[in-house]
Amino acid sequence: MAERNQEVHREYGKDEASELRRIAGGSTSMSAIRPTTVEVETSLRLVAPDATSLPVRASLRYDPADPYAVHVLFHAETAGGEAVSWSFARELLVTGLDEPAGIGDVRVWPWATPRGDFVALALSSPDGNALFEVPRSVLVRFLRRTYVVVPRGRETDHLDVDAAVNRLLAGR
Repeated sequence: MAERNQEVHREYGKDEASELRRIAGGSTSMSAIRPTTVEVETSLRLVAPDATSLPVRASLRYDPADPYAVHVLFHAETAGGEAVSWSFARELLVTGLDEPAGIGDVRVWPWATPRGDFVALALSSPDGNALFEVPRSVLVRFLRRTYVVVPRGRETDHLDVDAAVNRLLAGR
């Protein structure tokens, strides 16, 4: 599948997660331009109990207005179907590149197959469980782009606490 967003690549060696952590430190200078949302269309593989897998269209999304979270939107294959969205910590994906991470509803861990390096994404809800294979290279590129938009440690610079409190109070 051709990637929607091309970017310049640089060789970092085998430990890309360490490089992500280095990049995540980022610059301490803030741009006057409002950061943009990062979105990548990709194809994940849903792993069935018998170890077969099926392709699933999905989007990885990062919004600087919600700086600690990443969102995975699973697209419906039928015209009338609704997309399903899951949100979880950006740091969970970074950790899951090299070691098991997460407890409860979202778990992530490295997943090597004969087809290459992937990351396993396990999602659990009262409605059921799902295990997805995510191409590791897609996650690494996506995470690099998120850390360019909001470097690690600068997330609070992008939070609008007053707006969040107003939304909570309006829901009373």
